[in-house]
Amino acid sequence: MLSAAHSDRTRAARLVAFGRRRGLLASVALALVLTACSPRGNSTQIRRPDIGSQADVVQASQYWSERFNANPGDEKAAYAYSRALAAQDQRAQTVAVLQKAVLANGSSNFLKGELGKAMAANGQFTEALSVLAQAHSPDRPDWRLLSAQGAIYDQIGRAETAREHYQSALLIAPGEASVLSNLGLSYALSGDLNAAETYLRQATATSKSDERARQNLALVIGLQGRFDEAEIIAKKDLPPEQAEKNISLLRGLLKQANTWETIRNGGKEVTGSSSVTGAKAPAQASRQTSGPLSLLQR
Repeated sequence: MLSAAHSDRTRAARLVAFGRRRGLLASVALALVLTACSPRGNSTQIRRPDIGSQADVVQASQYWSERFNANPGDEKAAYAYSRALAAQDQRAQTVAVLQKAVLANGSSNFLKGELGKAMAANGQFTEALSVLAQAHSPDRPDWRLLSAQGAIYDQIGRAETAREHYQSALLIAPGEASVLSNLGLSYALSGDLNAAETYLRQATATSKSDERARQNLALVIGLQGRFDEAEIIAKKDLPPEQAEKNISLLRGLLKQANTWETIRNGGKEVTGSSSVTGAKAPAQASRQTSGPLSLLQR
């Protein structure tokens, strides 16, 4: 017989899946790893190209396209061109460019890593894992790629394997905010909001934390019914009206899913008040969230 905690986590997973279907929650696991600092190549660290407006993106794409076509094996040109394409949401073309680059420069682990992450962003999870495994080795692991692999495993529902990769990444880069954030969201996936909050708080406490980590913390806190606290955190990065809107949307999500009272009532619809019963409710339900790693939409 399933335990009450397991049952609550299952219902919580359904709740967040419900929210994702309604468009309230957006996948961010891969966004976290794909927008992190790029890993080192064999000899040189390649900086992310500075791309601003849409016009700048188009101009950058044209410039780097010419550079790349002249020499597909050039790491800098391939990377910059792929980022310009990704900025235009041309995911399939991004993959194609990086595949061509890897064929031209098969010794570049940097390009293999970028290809693996681009494949993951394009939903090619199996291929991405295969390529990322070739981009580093157990004797010379790259924490960024370990975190990327972990995010993919979370996407395909292999939480334990994902967390093993995050923990391995943290051994190499202790306290790294992006890894802690992914680890926290991994626990949120399985409905363990207590653990999720713990790791997300660690992530936001570092000097390298960013808006995504803070907004994910706000989401996890909001899912526990602590809306005022969640709104305060959300307002650190968002305009007040946007933060209020996000929290209002979250409240609506909980109401549409019949709130924590429904979750605590064995999934049966209840009548009467649909308000969240405060911090005690999620503590008793123990864990509540899921869906491949989520963020309130801006």
